[in-house]
Amino acid sequence: MLSTDDGFDTQASVRRANLRRALQLVFRNPGTQTRAGIARATGLTAATASSLVAELIENRLIIEGEQAASTGGKRATTLSVDASHHLILVLVIQPRHVDIALVALDGTEVDIRRVSYSVENRDLALDEAVSAVAEEFGGRLLAAGVQLPGTTDGRSVLESVQLKWEDVPLAERFERVLGAPVLLINDVDAEAIAEAGMEESPSGYRLFIHLGGGVGAAVTLDGELAPGPRDRAGEIGHVQVVFGEAARACRCGQRGCLESAAALGAMLGEEFSDAMDAPEIRELAAQADEEHLDEGARALARAVKLIGALLDPIEVVIGGPATQLGPRFLDRVRRETEYPARGTAQVPVRYADPRVSLAAGAAQAALTAALGVRWNPEQLRAPSASSL
Repeated sequence: MLSTDDGFDTQASVRRANLRRALQLVFRNPGTQTRAGIARATGLTAATASSLVAELIENRLIIEGEQAASTGGKRATTLSVDASHHLILVLVIQPRHVDIALVALDGTEVDIRRVSYSVENRDLALDEAVSAVAEEFGGRLLAAGVQLPGTTDGRSVLESVQLKWEDVPLAERFERVLGAPVLLINDVDAEAIAEAGMEESPSGYRLFIHLGGGVGAAVTLDGELAPGPRDRAGEIGHVQVVFGEAARACRCGQRGCLESAAALGAMLGEEFSDAMDAPEIRELAAQADEEHLDEGARALARAVKLIGALLDPIEVVIGGPATQLGPRFLDRVRRETEYPARGTAQVPVRYADPRVSLAAGAAQAALTAALGVRWNPEQLRAPSASSL
């Protein structure tokens, strides 16, 4: 792995850093990058750049392509990402099903599937699904990203109310089957990573808020996730924002939590489920109580206004199933945040980019952990080649 820490082996460490730099240049400009371009961008000699490229080709990370346009001398050979071998496995775990995607190094989802289960057989179904992937693709797996609702340190599920898991060493469990490194990532963090990656050069703070069966948030800084020291950043769903008679009971046992007003179950009714597809959510939204939608927008706006004043983000992005609530709900939230608060700036609020795939954030996190590189926006939007 190019992200491996070589400790005190300075020469090996420098080599790996240069390999990451060269690989990132190819990821950023596939099909146009050349050995000479890598040498110019890194300040390395032509011989060193060629040596790096040779190693990346040998490891099946990049391939040679067509010749570049002539600049007066010998035409250089272009370099592209090798999408024919290595795969990143993504598991998006929900209470009633798991979405599985195998993503090639160019960002294309080459295989997607869904496995449904009950609460009683979920662990067995997950283990069987992972074993099936290992049997079919094991020799090609570079890394795996497991996206789930709840807090995680990347190795264990610290707590997931939705999955009823606590201190579950899930990464180690899956690694024994896959024979590849596994990274666990909170679902909202994954969405935030994917959203930030849609910009060529993201800068500043961005606040991402997921509204679905629960409410969660994540912050990115210059495109990178900004986690807290206790892996609890963004857990805003059970902070009280509604008081007095207007405060409704929350499933956590308190009253007036943000989730009790702004989660989709609170706004659309008990019929809502995270397992619903987009048309079903839109149909529920069309029949929803307008007063409940207003209450949810006001509660969300209070959180947005306060966090916005603290972070001064470039924008606030609302993601998750809430994007199916349409422009009317978004306008409500915007109106509720537009009042002047001395010393603060008005922060733009928008929905998440609909072109980002469900697996993009976890795949990006796993790619970065394994190789230390990031996809460009076009690669994050890469289409699925097949659907099973």
